Amino acid sequence: MLSSAPVRPFYLLPKFLGETLCFPPSARKNSRTLCPTCSSLFTGNSTVLRFPATTDGRTRAAVGGDECSSLEFKGMPFPISGSEDALMGFIAGKRKATELKTFLNLLKKGASTPQVASTPSMQVSPTMYSVWKNFIRGGDVVVDATCGNGYDTLAMLKLIADESGSGSVYGLDIQKSALENAAWLLRQYVNESERKLVELSLLCHSRMEEIVPKKTPVRLIAFNLGYLPGGDKTIITKPHTTLLALQAASRILRSEGLMSIVVYVGHPGGREELETVLSFSSSLPDESWVSFKFESVSRSNGPVLVFIFKK
Repeated sequence: MLSSAPVRPFYLLPKFLGETLCFPPSARKNSRTLCPTCSSLFTGNSTVLRFPATTDGRTRAAVGGDECSSLEFKGMPFPISGSEDALMGFIAGKRKATELKTFLNLLKKGASTPQVASTPSMQVSPTMYSVWKNFIRGGDVVVDATCGNGYDTLAMLKLIADESGSGSVYGLDIQKSALENAAWLLRQYVNESERKLVELSLLCHSRMEEIVPKKTPVRLIAFNLGYLPGGDKTIITKPHTTLLALQAASRILRSEGLMSIVVYVGHPGGREELETVLSFSSSLPDESWVSFKFESVSRSNGPVLVFIFKK
């Protein structure tokens, strides 16, 4: 239920953020306090955070101290200093889920989102990219296990490229058309020196160890499972090969490295693939791995984002 309390100019965020968030007058004018909406479920070494999305396209941001109440306002962008540190700490097993709820709600549609490689049309998840850019460093080695149309490949390249020219992006896909699309995208947005850092291979994601040099410390391995957007929807990633790919990824990932996995469940086989990913992440030893699942409650067939962090 909506409260009748008057709107105040400042809203105090939980103490872990260490500061007060001030909304601009136009946002305060359209704001109203809502009842608590968030809940969390813990299962083994995986944490599942659940939250409802707004139905009218507006942003919902958590405010308050111990309670997870929320504030709704009309699409006003704002900077949230320290929020990404909260997410990084949670994925690395250093922060509690209750500390992360505010950040997750602030990432809802309408909050400020990062620009990827200065290309507004790119279709990279803001949440995913926020995590990537806090893990990846210039000169790192990364793997795009499912290139698709190349958006993730491009985002990863822009994060690892630096003056040293020592980083590498290894991209894989089983469809020639996907690699052609990825190569075209790279030609539009990268210079020649950056392009030399990318190696695209017509291979199944389960065979990534064939192209990454042995004993190479890989910082990030990204999976975007399902079918190629705009392509043949009958050509999809399969649970069996995805499991082999995850096992390979766990072998080549460096300490303090990350697997980033987007699973689409709306097509035949999608749910089974999600169960494969979750089963794999749950099987990893707690002392060496932390896994995190990010999903929407209101969209039963919406994509599920899974992070697996190697300590």
